[in-house]
Amino acid sequence: MKYTILALAVLAVSLPVSAVNGPCTANGTPGVCISTSSCSSGGGQSFSGLCPNDPADVRCCVKTSCGAGGNCRFTSSCTTGNTAGGLCPGPATFQCCLPASGGGGGGGGSGGCPPVSAATINMIKSFEKFVPSPAPDPVGKLTVGYGHKCIQPGCSEAGPFPLTEAGAVALMHRDLRIATTCLSPAISSTVRLNDNQFGALADWAFNVGCGAMRRSTLVSRLNSGENPNTVAAQELPKWNVAEGHVSNGLIRRRAAEVVLFQTASSVIAHPC
Repeated sequence: MKYTILALAVLAVSLPVSAVNGPCTANGTPGVCISTSSCSSGGGQSFSGLCPNDPADVRCCVKTSCGAGGNCRFTSSCTTGNTAGGLCPGPATFQCCLPASGGGGGGGGSGGCPPVSAATINMIKSFEKFVPSPAPDPVGKLTVGYGHKCIQPGCSEAGPFPLTEAGAVALMHRDLRIATTCLSPAISSTVRLNDNQFGALADWAFNVGCGAMRRSTLVSRLNSGENPNTVAAQELPKWNVAEGHVSNGLIRRRAAEVVLFQTASSVIAHPC
């Protein structure tokens, strides 16, 4: 009997367990220890017995598919170095590990594509107030940093809080990478856009969301070969409604995007 108890004790000590928001492995797949509700809301699958006593319904959460051919894992274990935030449940360091970029467009500074322009970053910062800890925006949605829309309960994917301004800018770049990763394939490779034009559209996509951007008349008109400056001037101002009401803030933001879009530049950002 004593030997059985001892063997069980040794086995218990040897089992790989982790702390909340720490790494875990389920069936050879890397995961993170988070609550089952956070896992399921982020599209993951929970496995029991792999986190310490599963406190407060915490289990090993894995998500085997994200982005374009990626999988969720801690950034430190992403061998390609090509990661995108906001696509995986869990803390900010648990991200979508994407295949190495071969220059297919993304506006995020990898694979030979230029990063989103400084003019774009400055424009976003002029419209998005720096919020160091999660707080409701004017329409009641929880945001943090420079306009990051919280995904997980308590915005755990963006913490810890309070954010520094540098941390908020880094979070903005991750959000923009998601927007540009969606934007680039939506726009035909026959459409040439400089970094200011692409940046203005990245801000718009960042603001309205990937699905709305893809379904838009703006993208349809660009892909049909119409003059980009004309399309932007006519279509961007239409996106001025929030929660069913015309927003003066969105009117100003769309106007600023049109100005940026029509600012000349010799740097080609799409296709790249």
